[in-house]
Amino acid sequence: MAVREPDPVKQEAFAGRMVQVLNDACLGFMASVGHQTNLFDTMAGLDASTSAEIADAGGLDERYVREWLGAMVVGGIVDYDPEHRSYTLPPEHAASLVRAAGPENMAGLMQYLALMGEVEQRVVESFRQGGGVPYTAYPRFQALQAEESARVYDLALVDGIVPLVPGLTERLRAGIDVLDIGTGQGHAVNVLAGAFPASRFTGLDIAENGIAAARAEAAALGLANADFAVADSAELAGPYDLVTAFDVIHDLARPARTLAAVAGALRSDGVFLMGDIAASSLLEENIEHPLGPALYALSTFYCMTVSLGEGGEGLGTVWGEQTARRMLAEAGFGAVEVERVEGDELNLYYVARPDGRVADGDG
Repeated sequence: MAVREPDPVKQEAFAGRMVQVLNDACLGFMASVGHQTNLFDTMAGLDASTSAEIADAGGLDERYVREWLGAMVVGGIVDYDPEHRSYTLPPEHAASLVRAAGPENMAGLMQYLALMGEVEQRVVESFRQGGGVPYTAYPRFQALQAEESARVYDLALVDGIVPLVPGLTERLRAGIDVLDIGTGQGHAVNVLAGAFPASRFTGLDIAENGIAAARAEAAALGLANADFAVADSAELAGPYDLVTAFDVIHDLARPARTLAAVAGALRSDGVFLMGDIAASSLLEENIEHPLGPALYALSTFYCMTVSLGEGGEGLGTVWGEQTARRMLAEAGFGAVEVERVEGDELNLYYVARPDGRVADGDG
């Protein structure tokens, strides 16, 4: 077989690209540390400050803060004045790094890099042996997912996502039965229960620690209309007026069975509101996706492998809009509308009705 000689110009350019990948990956880990230690939030409230002043303001060890600041400076995230040995987080950068940025906060997402690193060797072994990594190998996942999704739910769930279903806000105010599957730590349920006290909300998840956290939050908020249970969503029974599933269906071992169970659990005028990955089922259509590499990496390290670890289908990024539409139709949802919410670039929202009726605005 003939040996192909590399184009030296392309070879040099690609080598440079790999160096940038390494640097950016390391910056991602350091940004995760900055988020978890509140360093970005601390610096956003300070003028130009020394490492000692920043460490004191954040209640942190100066030596670690100084080393972290070094990475931030050489990575172009923090400005440095060598004459005064002071550091500044530009407001234009803070807008993507602090908690106050809500869904625009990218530093919080960097925590998934460490999560992937924690299971790397188990995933590598799955490449060789098949199978997957069990859900129990990710003790931090629910907390990270809850933090990420809360930024969207707190800002847009009541006023942005619920109104995607015509008439749903009015029905929730009047009082209906709602089920959230794959509820995690239940924050979506608790947000809705607080906003719509006349409705009755139930959250299901297979993780006992998540359900415990959901119950604790509901109790702290004094919510009498929010209930939670450890259960398999593929075995659910109704009847419900509304079923929701936020960023969960593509992770399930039995997504088709779950969707069919949802269709069967809805009342005749019920609706299924599903938020899931804003991507295509076709690789070629994801090449220009702004988070394309991240989606495939997260699928490999969590979504796909957890499903395979439970003997499931391992949909991962195969689950995109085309697959979602097909599986909803096969589950008995005759009418499906796909919507977006401003500020939420990660999800598409599917409004699905099992009887094929398209909403006419009266709910």
